[in-house]
Amino acid sequence: MTADRGGGSRVRDLYLDLLIGALTHTLYRDPDAIEVPAEIADELIGPVIEAGEAKLIFDPHRTRAEGRDWPRHGQTMIGVERLRNVRDCVEAVLDEGVPGDLIEAGAWRGGVGILMRGVLEAHGDADRAVYVADSFAGIPEPDVERYPADAGHRGHELDFLAVGVDEVRDNFRRYGLLDDRVRFVEGRFRESLPSLRGHRWALVRLDGDLYESTIDALVNLYDGLSPGGFVIVDDYAFAQCRAAVEDFRSERGIDEAIERIDWSGAYWRRGGEGR
Repeated sequence: MTADRGGGSRVRDLYLDLLIGALTHTLYRDPDAIEVPAEIADELIGPVIEAGEAKLIFDPHRTRAEGRDWPRHGQTMIGVERLRNVRDCVEAVLDEGVPGDLIEAGAWRGGVGILMRGVLEAHGDADRAVYVADSFAGIPEPDVERYPADAGHRGHELDFLAVGVDEVRDNFRRYGLLDDRVRFVEGRFRESLPSLRGHRWALVRLDGDLYESTIDALVNLYDGLSPGGFVIVDDYAFAQCRAAVEDFRSERGIDEAIERIDWSGAYWRRGGEGR
């Protein structure tokens, strides 16, 4: 999907393209992928491992574009295509005046939130806030009694996924995008997100990996999503996340079409009055 950018400006496009390149670390050519055990990498980001080795391949035109590796230095692991989708969706709600703030539930180093705030800045939006929700302590250990779909998920074993809120705040500051319209929501989603019920959203982006994290975010955030607003699901390719999305949509009778972004990400746009 490509949003109508109203002609836009060359300067705006250059800035946002540069921001995406910096956040993904694709402006550079040094080896940037974090080494992890092959079986865990296969489980979490798909089979892109060199045969017999535990090293992720760094290829700025493939693995990084598709979000199939973990950057050592970049501020996001979702890849160029999913970042472009975020830009398109934010620009669509700006162009069409869809009311509400923007939130990512599952932030890692904060790269997606930085891009969201950068898009608002590039378009001169002075009103919307960007919410950054995360445990800021890594992926929680699965609660398999309550959520058996999460059994066997090993993301909690990877220490580099635990990025503290102060580091994320500093990353916003590095890009000149930290202000009072960037709001941090800290804690496990089942404990932190209920405080946001009733808030109005134009875009909700989910990147919590687990069934639990995905369903908790949908239950607490979806009712506040404006007609014409977007739900973006980063981990839709993975069974536990997809099951949470499908269960929620079925329970709520949501029938808007799900569009794929790349091998992992997907999104839909909320219908209803005004659409």
